[in-house]
Amino acid sequence: MNIALFGQSFDKVYFPGITRLLRELDEHGHQLTVFSEFADFLEQRLGRHYSRQFSGHGDLGEPELMISIGGDGTILNTLVHIQGREIPVLGINTGRLGFLSSVSTDQIDDIIRALNDGSYEIESRSVLEVKSSADLFTPVNWALNEVAVHKNDRSSMITVSAFVNGVYIASYWADGLIVSTATGSTAYSMSCGGPIVLPESETFVITPIAPHNLNIRPLVVPDHAVIKLVVEGRDNQHLVSLDSRSETMENTHTLEIRKAEFTMCFFRLPGHHFVETIRNKLMWGLDKRN
Repeated sequence: MNIALFGQSFDKVYFPGITRLLRELDEHGHQLTVFSEFADFLEQRLGRHYSRQFSGHGDLGEPELMISIGGDGTILNTLVHIQGREIPVLGINTGRLGFLSSVSTDQIDDIIRALNDGSYEIESRSVLEVKSSADLFTPVNWALNEVAVHKNDRSSMITVSAFVNGVYIASYWADGLIVSTATGSTAYSMSCGGPIVLPESETFVITPIAPHNLNIRPLVVPDHAVIKLVVEGRDNQHLVSLDSRSETMENTHTLEIRKAEFTMCFFRLPGHHFVETIRNKLMWGLDKRN
């Protein structure tokens, strides 16, 4: 199998597990193309040299799988390289929490077995597409987790007016507003009081950031909806974030958010389910009486 390998530097505690993974992939005949900056790290720290490298979307080629080594932020960065090609991504966690990169280095045998016998599952996740009159984030105007508008660091709160399919919903007096996918419901949205949504749910979640109103709550909308956001504030600029990427936008511009025409695909080991991840990572449902 042709495999692209993307990653970030990781702690030496993971060296044995990642070394074993790379050795097993080589021994089973899988062809690796490694992100150039990550290839330098692997050569310096693990002594493994890879001549087949890529530096971005343009020279990635046509891999059948991308392995992401790092945390959830690393997974989000793979979207920049994959863009709309729906290449399955396997996330191996060498970060902290690991919702998306939920496979540990203790599961190397399971990974190799699944690759060799084809017993893995492919899970598709919705992606957000953002259009703005300011033409931000082009050509990679997509987000897997969320789109957020928020005030500048030194400004007071902003007013974000939200429209769904052209229908006015509310004006949020807040530090900002998040529009998340079901995947992103366990990220920034959850930290701001939004609900946890199962990944297969065809929904978006609109969650205010620190609203100055007791009557405002998160709102779940169908993912075929088009969401428009209009911002007002004392400062004439605000920030817009797509996952971990941010740009400044003038208040005179508007944002339009919709479901992208493609999905992001994830490689899943057989028998794994999302609820196991939230139980193990967030201690969801933990009760000493059980």
